[in-house]
Amino acid sequence: MDVDGKDWIDFMCGFGTILHGYSNQEIETAAKVQREMGAVFNQPSEKMVELAEILVDRINFADWAVFAKNGSDLTTWAIRVARQFTQRPYIVKAKGAYHGVDAWCDPGMGGRIPSDRQDILEFEWNDTDQLRSIFKKYGNKIAGVILTPYHHPAFAKSEMPHATFWQEVSVICEKEGSLLILDDVRAGGRLHDDGSHRYFDFVPDLAVYSKALGNGYTISACVGKKNQKSASSEVFLTGSCWNDAVAMAAAITSLSISTREQVAEQVLAKGTYFCNKLTEVAKKFDIPLSMTGPASMPYPFIEDDHNLFKIQGFCRLCAGAGLYFHPHHNWFISNSHTFESLDLAIQKTAQVLEETNGKIDN
Repeated sequence: MDVDGKDWIDFMCGFGTILHGYSNQEIETAAKVQREMGAVFNQPSEKMVELAEILVDRINFADWAVFAKNGSDLTTWAIRVARQFTQRPYIVKAKGAYHGVDAWCDPGMGGRIPSDRQDILEFEWNDTDQLRSIFKKYGNKIAGVILTPYHHPAFAKSEMPHATFWQEVSVICEKEGSLLILDDVRAGGRLHDDGSHRYFDFVPDLAVYSKALGNGYTISACVGKKNQKSASSEVFLTGSCWNDAVAMAAAITSLSISTREQVAEQVLAKGTYFCNKLTEVAKKFDIPLSMTGPASMPYPFIEDDHNLFKIQGFCRLCAGAGLYFHPHHNWFISNSHTFESLDLAIQKTAQVLEETNGKIDN
């Protein structure tokens, strides 16, 4: 319910930070217990050690972990670790990929200068031949490749990796001595409980997590392999509130719930149900809506909607019925969504389209 007393069914979930529902009582209790003992100290608390041990235990390639507050904090730190480890300057990313707010990777807003990206190389997602050509030209100067588990660019439909994409990328990086960095900030916890690399069956060298890790408490983590530990210790990492024990207590409990309830499997199943029903409703009104990307965090896309007016109109109409959809960002399924609430969202969508006879771009 909002400040005006209007009820909403939320499909943004705090832009993905909420995996187990807002104010999950088990998580809030853990946070309250820790808050009474303190949050930020001069030195890290035992919660940091406990959380690091949990991540190393459950993430199959991880031998160490560090913590911060936002995804950007650690995607930027991770590429510096790759540079320190390899003593090379270049980083490769997919065109249009979002890895945070820093100048090397932001969506193209103000305040940037040409040198911010002079050591960043780009290739088209899923085009491994183009990636090979970049390595052919710059190979012994490429420190690492940073990629999201699947491609979720801004203002465009999501793209899944082709069948051999991750195998090919892994082979290229291993052959060329470059680190493979997984930006699992957005998808972590919604594809596989132990990291999205398990869903796509590959092994990165470094991986960064945030968003759903703390179920609304601000925290991010980077994990890596033993052979990068020395290099990582040489890369500066600090923040006044980064050792926040309350957020770490929340993350510990959030991870426990995910394991116990197999949450990734649950949200994928709920997402599949919801996406199928939603596209069926849209089809009845001749709206070519597709829900791209993984069903647990789908991006809505309407064919031939080049100026995005149709999806904007669709989301605006649904907002009037209390459905919190976003026209330019992937949506998120929380495990607090029930099949009943998903059915209600479908019914509300159908009612809106019935009332407008399927006209969504007025």
